[in-house]
Amino acid sequence: MTEEALALRDIVKSFGATRALDGASLVVRRGTIHGLIGQNGAGKSTIIKILGGLYQLDAGRILIHGEEPRSVTPRLVEELGVHIIHQEALLVPGLTVAEALFLGNELRHGPLLAPFSMRRRAEAIVRETFGVSLSGNMLISELSAAQRQIVQITRALLNKPRVLVFDEPTAALVRREANRLFDIIRGLRDEGTSIVYISHYLEEVRDLCDVVTILRNGRDVATVDPRTTPMAEIVSLMINRDIHEMFPKQVIPCGKAALTLQSLGKAGAYEDVTFTLHAGEILGLTGLVGSGAKEVLQTAFGLTRHDRGQILIGGKPARIGSPGRAIARRLGLVPEDRRHQGVALDISVRENMTLASLRGLTRFGLIDTRRERGQVMSLIERLGIKTPGPDARLRDLSGGNQQKVVLAKWLSAKSDIYILDEPTVAIDVAAKVEIYRLLGDLVAQGAAVLILSSDLMELQGICDRVLVMYRGRIVRRLVPAETTADEILAAATGALAPLDKAA
Repeated sequence: MTEEALALRDIVKSFGATRALDGASLVVRRGTIHGLIGQNGAGKSTIIKILGGLYQLDAGRILIHGEEPRSVTPRLVEELGVHIIHQEALLVPGLTVAEALFLGNELRHGPLLAPFSMRRRAEAIVRETFGVSLSGNMLISELSAAQRQIVQITRALLNKPRVLVFDEPTAALVRREANRLFDIIRGLRDEGTSIVYISHYLEEVRDLCDVVTILRNGRDVATVDPRTTPMAEIVSLMINRDIHEMFPKQVIPCGKAALTLQSLGKAGAYEDVTFTLHAGEILGLTGLVGSGAKEVLQTAFGLTRHDRGQILIGGKPARIGSPGRAIARRLGLVPEDRRHQGVALDISVRENMTLASLRGLTRFGLIDTRRERGQVMSLIERLGIKTPGPDARLRDLSGGNQQKVVLAKWLSAKSDIYILDEPTVAIDVAAKVEIYRLLGDLVAQGAAVLILSSDLMELQGICDRVLVMYRGRIVRRLVPAETTADEILAAATGALAPLDKAA
């Protein structure tokens, strides 16, 4: 019996004049966790869609458990025990959780479906697998992104796969759910299941995977052991340049107070939060889920209201009770879930960019299309957005370019204060560098940036100061050059005693 669970060799795939895969190979041994990493556009999604039968290859060979199928179709691949959990949950919105989990394998009492049994079993399976409660009667359309991901993963596990492919599985999961998933993946490996794990979170890949294949420009450039290969070397292989270029930090003198939160409190979320964000500054905010950090960010943009304290803009008290008022005070928000909250995927790049600035582009109730197009083209060029044109659907852009469009929307609105919630989630290394450079340009021009991030390298690499929250309070105020990632993490987990003072 072959030791190879999967072998995709010398795969070639072109879309018109664009060659997405140029002789790429991926060989996965039985009972291993095999990482697959690379920039957006490196070919990761294409090679997985070829494996899943969604795309047909132009050249190359596919072997599953040592056998070469005559044709590769989604149904045949699943019959051979290969299950793929895509980044975008491929679930029917109108089904319930129970119906989605047992689709094709419905429980029955004789010839009749057993909906009550399926509901109870579905709730028990999700609870046993992830330790969360989820009603079996909820519609898929009613679920959060994290809940949809949990349903999709659980459904795949019910089929007892021999090979399981995860495409960015933790992008929508909180840390507790992600850690539970890692335990499940390790357990599956130990039972003999082969895993392919795709992620932009290199720390996850290092800690979880036995081996990693790196794709660049449609080719596999290296297969390495992530536990013995320095992270700097892995990043350099991905982007073909030195890791020290990853954080293009500019040193900008801080200007006047832009946004001040003074003794802010909200029952059950946070207490006595005080800090000032200055023009020309990138201020980092971090904390575990439940620390109150996200709620503070939401309050600053008017998504939620505080019970105590006050918010000042430019040193003057400001009532920000809604996002509309925040936008009027020239604040912009880049949310964590950009695909559902930051952009409208099925309208054009142009329409997304001008959503927050239409008032300034209209005369007598009509949009000045010539002025709008000129403004959009200028932003596309300024931000280096890769798009077929301003009228292309946003859905067709990569994650990094979609994130740039969100930033362009607030640039179009001439924002002074940018609030970013996990701005580089599920974005490749090269796109991160471009966004970091853009943030540096913004503060150099006098803007103020508040960034909530759980990426410790990011916080240290681009921020002027970092505030750490734990159980609703700021417990550390740190200067990245004078601290370590370990100290930030220790403060966020409560391992360090609070040393708070207003800043």
